[in-house]
Amino acid sequence: MATSDLDQLVMMGFDKERSEMALKKSGGLADAIDWLDTNSSKTLEELKAEEAAAAEAKAAQAADEAKSLVCNECGKKFRGTAQAEFHATKSGHTDFSESTEEVAPLTEEERQAKLAQLREKLAAKRAVQAEQDKIDQKRNEQINRKKTKETEDLKEQLRMKEQIKEAEKKKREKQAEIDAKKRIQAKIAADKEERRLKAEREKAARAGTAPPVAAQPPPAPAPAAARPASEYKETRLRLQTSGGNIMKTFPVDTTLFEVAAAVGEEIGRDVESFAQNFPRKVFGQEFFGESLKDLKLVPSASLIVK
Repeated sequence: MATSDLDQLVMMGFDKERSEMALKKSGGLADAIDWLDTNSSKTLEELKAEEAAAAEAKAAQAADEAKSLVCNECGKKFRGTAQAEFHATKSGHTDFSESTEEVAPLTEEERQAKLAQLREKLAAKRAVQAEQDKIDQKRNEQINRKKTKETEDLKEQLRMKEQIKEAEKKKREKQAEIDAKKRIQAKIAADKEERRLKAEREKAARAGTAPPVAAQPPPAPAPAAARPASEYKETRLRLQTSGGNIMKTFPVDTTLFEVAAAVGEEIGRDVESFAQNFPRKVFGQEFFGESLKDLKLVPSASLIVK
């Protein structure tokens, strides 16, 4: 039967209790012998007292070790560094310290309650975000509608300008055609008169009489003078709205405010201003107290309703 280290130490003459302490301290026969030699001058009671003191010191050291982290700004405790860092990121707190107090793990009920609380917070956050998304979407739609309306208004203005330019071009072409016809007719008449005079001169020469004198062309009729604006009693307005054009006739003393009221009743909204393309001018509400005659909108005018 194999002999244990304790038996060998006892056989060597060492006290059994001292031998047990030596083996516990060293873990091997040779080291145990060295420990017994080193502590041979100490009594058993002294060795036990030292062992008890060492155990107490170890326990105190274990008690002093940090088992958690505490946020000194809000008092929350965390099991580890990762949780403390997450809290610092979320709250902006920076003052943390170590604590020997261990954070007890959550019970199943506490864990379920915590999860339920987190779900409620998440649902509330999603609801707020959904409401904000609706507001943002509505605002974006309003912006897009405004941009679309402004674009359509600009296109309409450009279209009107093109129509006016085209009308003026056709008018010039028609006038040029009329002038050309007049010149041709005048040339034909002049040639005809020249031939007639030539024939009469030849006839007079043969007859020995005086040649005929060329007749002076009748003077061109003077153009009719345009009527001054003061002679007009009414003016005709072409009012362009988003729903189409409105043709109305007003007395020249009608104020622009009265025109706006009449148009507003017809289109179902308040009129903020009028715009005129040629000449380019905007009649805001500061002009609403003036008459159509004072605004030189006589005998007719074309206005864009804003």
